[in-house]
Parts: sequence; C-alpha cells; structure tokens
Amino acid sequence: MSTAKPDIWLAAGVRTPFSKVDGPLAGLDAIALSVPVVRHMVGQLAGAKPDFAIWGTVIPSLTWSNIAREVLLDAGVDPAIPAFSTVMACSTSMIGAFQAAGMIDGRGRDLALVGGVEAMSHVQIGLAPSLSTKIRHLQQAKSPGQRLDQLLGVRFKDLKLFIPKVVNRTTGLSMGEHTEITAKDWAIARADQDQIALDSHQRAVAGWKAGVFDDLVIPIGDTRKDTLPRADTSLEKLAKLGPAFDRTSGKGTLTAGNSTPLTDGAAGVWVASEAGLARLPKGTPRARLVDFEVTSIDLHHEGLLMAPAYGVPRLLARNGLTYADIDLWEIHEAFAAQVLFHIKAWEDKAFLRDKAGVTVELGAFPRERMNPNGGSLALGHPFGATGARILSQAVKELAGRPPGTKAIVSICADGGQGTMALLEAV
Repeated sequence: MSTAKPDIWLAAGVRTPFSKVDGPLAGLDAIALSVPVVRHMVGQLAGAKPDFAIWGTVIPSLTWSNIAREVLLDAGVDPAIPAFSTVMACSTSMIGAFQAAGMIDGRGRDLALVGGVEAMSHVQIGLAPSLSTKIRHLQQAKSPGQRLDQLLGVRFKDLKLFIPKVVNRTTGLSMGEHTEITAKDWAIARADQDQIALDSHQRAVAGWKAGVFDDLVIPIGDTRKDTLPRADTSLEKLAKLGPAFDRTSGKGTLTAGNSTPLTDGAAGVWVASEAGLARLPKGTPRARLVDFEVTSIDLHHEGLLMAPAYGVPRLLARNGLTYADIDLWEIHEAFAAQVLFHIKAWEDKAFLRDKAGVTVELGAFPRERMNPNGGSLALGHPFGATGARILSQAVKELAGRPPGTKAIVSICADGGQGTMALLEAV
C-alpha cells in the first residue's frame, strides 16, 4: 500500500447569510446557526458521509465544550462521524482546513467537513472567578454553618460580571485600537481606507446581483441574503463618519464604515483527497491546496494584525512565485487600514528583507485582483466562520478560471497570528 501523501483539495461549501449583531439572525445561538449549514452540506452527499468533521467558534460558552460534536448531533447526521473543535481567532475555520489537510491520508480519511460560526448576539456573561468558586463551595456545603461561612466570605469586589470583549487579553487593547496604532505607524490615509471599504461594498452588491453567492449562501428563515452590503454607500457618506476607536487625538482614521461590524453567521468548506472529491456532487467548485502558511509575530513589537505581512511573502518565495503570478487575492478585511498596511509592507523591500526574511524580488502588488466579489468589510465577519467563507468564495471564483490559475487567501488573527493558503485551479 502506498504511503505517499495524496493531493489535497478544497471544495466550496455553503454558509448562512451574514447579519449584523442583534439583527435577523439574533434568535439563533452558535449551534443553531451551524446546524442548517451542516445539514445542507451532508445532505448533498447522497448517502455518503464525511470521514470526520472540524468546527470552531471563538466566543466561549459554558453550555458546551466540543461544539463540533454538538452541531453534528443536532444536525442529525451519522453519530459515528468523529468531530472535534478548533479555535484561532479570525483564522479559526481556516486553521481547521489546514488541520483537516494534515489528516487526509487517502486511506480511509478522504473527506472532511470543516467550518465555523459566531453568534455575536449570544455572548454569555460570566461571573468573576472568585465568585464562581465561592458559589460552588456554597453548593457543596453540608451544614448551615458552612453555608453561612461561604456567604460571609463574599466580598464586594467579587460581585462583578465578566462580559467577553473584542480585546486582546495580553495588551488589553481592542483590535480597532491596535489597528489605529499600526495605521499611524504606516501612515495609512483615511481616504484610502474609505476607498477600500467602498470597493468592498460595491463588489459585494455586484456579486449578489450576478448570482455569485446563489449556491454559496443558504436561506435561514426569511433571511436569504447578507444584510450588510450597502448599495447606497459612497465616499461622501463614508467621509462623514467619525472615528470609532481613537476619538480624542484628532488623528483617528478607523470608522464604523471602514471597519468590520460584529456579525452573526456560520460557514462550511470541504477538504478532500481525490477519492473524497468523488463523493461530492458533480460540478462542486474545487481547487488544489498547493501550500499553506501559519505565521506568528511578536505582538509587543509589531502591529497585532501584521502576521500576513510576513507570511504571504514567505509563502510566495517558498513556491518560487511573485505577486504577478497570483491572479486572485482574497484578503480578509478586518479593517481597511489592515489591508492597506499589509500591501504597503508587501511592497517595502526593506521590510521584506529585514523582517520577513525574503530577499527575492516580488514586484508590485496587483490591487485590481483583490476581493472581486467583496470582502469582510461588506459581507461581515463572524470570527469563527470567516475562514470557511473566504475559502469557499475563493474556490468558486478560482474554479471558473483556466487551469493553472493561482490564488492567495490571507487572514490576519488576534494574538499576532495569521493563516495563508496558496490555491490552484486544475
């Protein structure tokens, strides 16, 4: 029996519409949002089933520990399918795809269901750890005296709630605050950020009109489309918005218009060998996963979201490619400023040489090839779902192009990390 590693393929899955927090999907928690996606994807297999599943979410919940298993059970799929959960901030379902790629072996593990979800409208509030401990001890008390001792041990400082926030635990700063700092370091102009945001909305609206998302998005109740893309936005409207994260210095450039909103949604993608691809419906868009990169940087001395600035050049150099060799760029738009300082770094020879360690000539970045059907600024950013969303979207776009066409998918993540993939149409 051959032990050679099989080629790894990604095939487009489906997702829910994405909706702003407390919008039309607010009634569904993370499991309920995920179930329709899993049911739809497994239902397409006509009696076959995936060999395993990986699912992830970023916001924790005390009501479950392994969301992947709970989603599959609630979806009613074969309980014999192993399932485990993963998390890597905004890269969650993309790192899940890489994990699946490492497990696909062509010897019984040929098809993996991968995805993720975020239910930003269902953030569980927790007790302070000290109060949690005292309540647990109170419940364990075996006499009135012991219970009284526990009650008397509660201090005012214990009576606080923990509300999860979109902040980095180590630094205490939000993603937006970090990005403001990096935008200033790289001299990213407000007008350029607004242009990136406008392009994203216009391309997302055009993509919906052209039917690009018709087989990528399934309806959830009465919600059939993403609710975030704005056909009526303009540079003039974007310019009127005030700073969202730096409201005091007079130099803030990040606004609600050029930053991603808090979003509800779930998404899936297939990871397969050739044998696994054969189980999918004929015509399912697919692309070969040529290579991938996982990058981590020192967030204390570099911008929090700068990992792709290092990782993408390394991925290209390792494969003997330049920017011009990549026909499709799917770049996660956490913030317009983040996209722009990535591009600026990619074109900075000193940065590439001294920081990324890349000495080969990569050329100029082809902005016109980026996010042709919109990105996260317009479509939304449910943390755990974005990786599967962007991979499926890239695979569909790439599958319609000539064989040999290549794509880069790049996602920055909290904690100074990032994931990048090199895909090829075959």
